[in-house]
Amino acid sequence: MGAEAVSSANRPPAAALRPALPGDVPMLAAIAEAAILELTGEDYDSDQQEAWAAAASDEEALETRLTQQLTLIATRDGEPVGFISLADNRLIDMLYIRPEAVGEGVASLLYDAIERLAGARGAKSLTVDASDTALDFFSKRGFTPKQRNTVSLGGVWLGNTTLEKTLAAPDTTH
Repeated sequence: MGAEAVSSANRPPAAALRPALPGDVPMLAAIAEAAILELTGEDYDSDQQEAWAAAASDEEALETRLTQQLTLIATRDGEPVGFISLADNRLIDMLYIRPEAVGEGVASLLYDAIERLAGARGAKSLTVDASDTALDFFSKRGFTPKQRNTVSLGGVWLGNTTLEKTLAAPDTTH
């Protein structure tokens, strides 16, 4: 019992999920910016990171994007620690996690929820244009690479990879 108590005491509290609200945009922009600047340095140079972060933290553009998508937020103690957005019930457009919450299951929780929702809404597959930093995350979830892309942001070129995953047919035995 002692070892159990110690290990659970060191574990972060479980995250909860909720839909995004219009007032969340500034916090989501800050999460995206922090994730890009603090987590992508092994895959992108500082010019690429700065151009990407500037685009991701543009609150007006982010709000326009999110209002057209299904967006879920993971929270801990009521504070957002990450978010995921789904466009057209088939494209994972954004997945960003607060750097201090990486490795704690937040991205998996968000991804699993969005996959279930997309499947329940009739999606046969999901696609994502994954950053080099996120490739491993999506590959481990059954996504396969389809093509390599080059994107221009603020006059700087960044690479990403389009991946796709075929979803299992929904269980209709109920």
